[in-house]
Amino acid sequence: MVRSITTTILGLDPGLASLGFGAISISTHTRPATVTLVDFGIIQTPARTEIGSRLQTIYDDMHSLLDEIKPDLVAIEQLFFYKMGNTIPVAQARGVILLVVAQHQIPWVEFTPAQIKQAVAGYGNAQKPEVQAAVARELALDKIPRPDDAADALATALTAWLQIG
Repeated sequence: MVRSITTTILGLDPGLASLGFGAISISTHTRPATVTLVDFGIIQTPARTEIGSRLQTIYDDMHSLLDEIKPDLVAIEQLFFYKMGNTIPVAQARGVILLVVAQHQIPWVEFTPAQIKQAVAGYGNAQKPEVQAAVARELALDKIPRPDDAADALATALTAWLQIG
């Protein structure tokens, strides 16, 4: 008797204005394993809202997302320090995200942008369209997931599967 094991991985592309999420399911009852899309989208916070309220929105929406998807693993993109003005708010949002993941007692892993590009597109300097096309191809989608933050989150989830699975 073949025992089927299904694992759900939630990928996250952290941001304050737009937090991308993408969930995949891996079923090991076939060889090779079957990877399917569960859901993807973004958590948005209004730009002209006080940062505490924006972080509260992320906190509340992350709880709802984790309750709905029930991932076995969360994969999150590491911060990329290129614009100092944007780094601190994104780091604050990332802290809230990791707090919620910890409250749900879900294991998590993190990857650099270069690791994600390498895993999904085959090389660490891949451009965004190449990564997005690889995500669509890997998940057998007719088109590239939109918005970009959701596609990036799916790439992060796929990286977790390719690196760990």
